[in-house]
Amino acid sequence: MSEQSAPSHSPAVEPFSDPAGPLPQEIASALKRDSSGLVAAIVQQHDTNEVLMLGWMDDEALHRTMTTGRVTFYSRSRQEYWRKGDTSGHVQFVKSVALDCDGDALLIRVDQIGAACHTGTRTCFDGRDFTVVTGHRD
Repeated sequence: MSEQSAPSHSPAVEPFSDPAGPLPQEIASALKRDSSGLVAAIVQQHDTNEVLMLGWMDDEALHRTMTTGRVTFYSRSRQEYWRKGDTSGHVQFVKSVALDCDGDALLIRVDQIGAACHTGTRTCFDGRDFTVVTGHRD
């Protein structure tokens, strides 16, 4: 596996490539974590804009994601790190990482290989639409 730096979208944050080092302070201080120390990570296919899944990251998972070119999550149920695709072969190659305006959600844009959902579907949202009343601009 080759290490790749993720491009930075903030001019104040330089790209880095040390997988053994800590998350840079300017990124760590911008994160607003939940009571478990986690931030929601929305995963989106970089070229089609499909929303693939939602995972959770702490500082270490985010650091691994930004410094290895592969997405790493923190499993709330197993309480351990897991790199997407290591057991399924459905790898997520990182294309970019961005933080939302409130600092409480990440957008991880990826090149998804195979299914993103553990159920075997392309996205975790396939076939799960609700019936709703749609709004219209007048």
